[in-house]
Amino acid sequence: MRVLKSITFVYDEREDRILAAINAGHPEAWSCWLTRRLVLALLERAIGFIASTSALAPQAPADFRSELVAFERDAAMAKTAKAMTNTPPDVLKATANEAALAKRVTISRHGDSFRVDLRAESGGTAAGILGRAELQRMLQMLQAAVAKAGWSGTLTNSPVAATTEATATNPIRH
Repeated sequence: MRVLKSITFVYDEREDRILAAINAGHPEAWSCWLTRRLVLALLERAIGFIASTSALAPQAPADFRSELVAFERDAAMAKTAKAMTNTPPDVLKATANEAALAKRVTISRHGDSFRVDLRAESGGTAAGILGRAELQRMLQMLQAAVAKAGWSGTLTNSPVAATTEATATNPIRH
């Protein structure tokens, strides 16, 4: 199992899949292809999971919980903005050639953090522990790839998807 230290999501039009490049450019690099079905199911469930695990949302009046969740997401994007870097296209191309087909992505609570597991049909795996802000950033990056792919049909009414589509062209906040 590889330890997830960094992740890049890139939509590949030829494959009609999203490449999840784990630790790209490093010796422990690994990658997998995420299908439309897997990604849309993951994002649909993750939106509710993030909201349900918020420490602040239960303290807010019911009418304001969705705004509080959106505020937490915006704060997470600002907090993680400095950690964002570009992965060179040649590194992504090399990792795409070795990518396996993902069969499962699991996000679970791990104390105050979250464990993310990616498993491929071929048996390859990568897993890591992410803080809440890092998990929200990862999901935003995945949603940006979904928007680029044009797969967001089932997520377009979601406030998370609307925010992601609006920021997909400029993922860094100033």
